[in-house]
Amino acid sequence: MSQLSRQLDLILRGAVEVIQASELEAKLSRSLKESRPLRVKAGFDPTAPDLHLGHTVLIHKLKHFQDLGHQVIFLIGDFTGMIGDPTGVSETRKALTSEQVQENAKTYKRQIFKILDPERTVIEFNSRWMGPMTADGLIQLAAHYRVARMMERDDFHKRYHEQKPISVHEFLYPLVQGYDSVALKADVELGGTDQKFNLLVGRELQRDYGQEAQVVMTMPLLEGTDGVKKMSKSAGNYIALEEKPDEMFGKIMSISDALMRRYYELLTADDMTLVQRAHPMEAKQALAATIVTRYHGPDAAEAAKAAFRQRFSAREFPDEPDARVMLNLSDLREGRAISLVDLVTRTGLVPSKSEARRLIIQGGVEVDGQKKIDATALLEITAGRPCRLKIGRRKFAIVERVP
Repeated sequence: MSQLSRQLDLILRGAVEVIQASELEAKLSRSLKESRPLRVKAGFDPTAPDLHLGHTVLIHKLKHFQDLGHQVIFLIGDFTGMIGDPTGVSETRKALTSEQVQENAKTYKRQIFKILDPERTVIEFNSRWMGPMTADGLIQLAAHYRVARMMERDDFHKRYHEQKPISVHEFLYPLVQGYDSVALKADVELGGTDQKFNLLVGRELQRDYGQEAQVVMTMPLLEGTDGVKKMSKSAGNYIALEEKPDEMFGKIMSISDALMRRYYELLTADDMTLVQRAHPMEAKQALAATIVTRYHGPDAAEAAKAAFRQRFSAREFPDEPDARVMLNLSDLREGRAISLVDLVTRTGLVPSKSEARRLIIQGGVEVDGQKKIDATALLEITAGRPCRLKIGRRKFAIVERVP
């Protein structure tokens, strides 16, 4: 594999979209030829003091670029944080004070260096160039973009047609984020899929200011522990980077097998082929240990793993469970999965699907020691790997797939 192919393979891992892929390849080729690292930027508004695993999807992608020898720039949006990102909201965000933003920003440095190399990471604040900008400079910046283009943005378009207010200062957010790329002369900018509009503004402004347009790379929004909603503090489905080791380990062990593979892809550089071959329980424990080690160290990870196993063994299944379910290929969707509601019902330990659904939602069902509360969940059943169900407080079932 050539050096260019090796770089592309790691850089594109988990990415949703690259605009434009041909430009990325050209930039990387030139970088290798001229021994000039690319300048790769990702911005984070310090709207809260603690980061969670969802935020680290972008930080891990920065780490990939860093490991390949490129210059990564962690941009703290202390200026944009005072405007408020209009992305994904149906009303104007409440602006943060300068004091709130600065206080939140202090914790970011401590947390990101659990992933990034502090010696090779540039930390910038966009107040460095936006703070001194005069009103004349801001007017000139605003002249580079059209209202019609701004209104094409989904958030603004929807609010306008629903007759919900849009404040003029909200138009400044994508302009300032775009100008950040001009100020930093970014070659690549990373962002979540919800940031695509803002990232593209950066491309356009760079052209207007006589720079080569940055490549835009969007990364997926990581689902939280419920496997459904985007990870966020407000949804209560987040895993904070400074969570206690035991809690972090336990939360990771509670996610579904499908979500586990997604976490591996987006939060590690592990070989996905080996992950697919491993037993789900073993793979999940390895993932939990890896993440706890990253943020708390190996000793904390070992202690958390031992504590989890002790809790799990305390709930060990009896030698003779209350029910055994044998599944044929025809019982599984696409030959792989069965809905959790159907599976609990098939055990015969609950009288109906509605009762199975109620039990799941109320936290009364565990699969291999992990509580499941999503009544729409699908479970993959693999031949040779029995699945253990605990239903209610004292009912147990073993589920196996017939080869």
